[in-house]
Amino acid sequence: MSFQHKKSLGQHFLNSDLIPKKLCDAAAITTGDVVCEIGPGTGALTRELLARGAQVTALETDDRAILALEETFFKEIKDRQLVVVKGDARHLQLASMGYAPHTFKVVANIPYYLSGQLLRTCLDTETQPSSLVFLMQKELVERIARAKKESLLSLSVKVFGTPQYVTTVKRGHFTPVPNVDSAILAVHDISKENLVGLRSADFFALLQLGFGQKRKQLQHNLRAVYDQELVDDAIASCELPPTVRAEDISLETWLQLVNLLSQNPSL
Repeated sequence: MSFQHKKSLGQHFLNSDLIPKKLCDAAAITTGDVVCEIGPGTGALTRELLARGAQVTALETDDRAILALEETFFKEIKDRQLVVVKGDARHLQLASMGYAPHTFKVVANIPYYLSGQLLRTCLDTETQPSSLVFLMQKELVERIARAKKESLLSLSVKVFGTPQYVTTVKRGHFTPVPNVDSAILAVHDISKENLVGLRSADFFALLQLGFGQKRKQLQHNLRAVYDQELVDDAIASCELPPTVRAEDISLETWLQLVNLLSQNPSL
């Protein structure tokens, strides 16, 4: 069963078996793995996940896609190897889907416009997967896993796991053809260990503040909220030059700054 894509849903369907295999390789899918697939569409990735023996729950919002999946994978659904759940990925709640922390993997070809939101939803939660593999816009994957400078996006991923740029996926592997190339992002070693003793909300609030005006030095951005003397002391304690910018600071140093500044009331 085939159907036309919907632009409003950011649908770009995989049109070959090669990329689903690469996605499953990146996630090291094997028999018995529990997998959450977001936006299965016509089921190209679903087919490969099932072929490798995974137990798959697929979250899909498009009724036409659900009908196609039910028709294509009738046996697997009957055998409960595949469960298709109607739902909007923007409101994804992994805990409500019955998962326990680090007992499942997330593997998906996601809409470009939901990339940041789905990364945050799947990583900044008490119900974290053991690993995550997304097919995303190439530029974003490079920014997360390869860029020499840090960004709000890269640090938002690195605080929870180790990102890897797996491979480039040319735009011709999709129908309809998108305007840009994609890449596979894998995030392994997912945990909340970096935030032990800290609040996730404090970490992200400081990142937002630090990257608020990228051209400004970090100290000037932080002074929008914190007392100047407190900011100067925190930067000195981290052995950073006064002229440092947010993009030049490592995750470890950001965590140190959060620890120093969260202990003090902001103005």
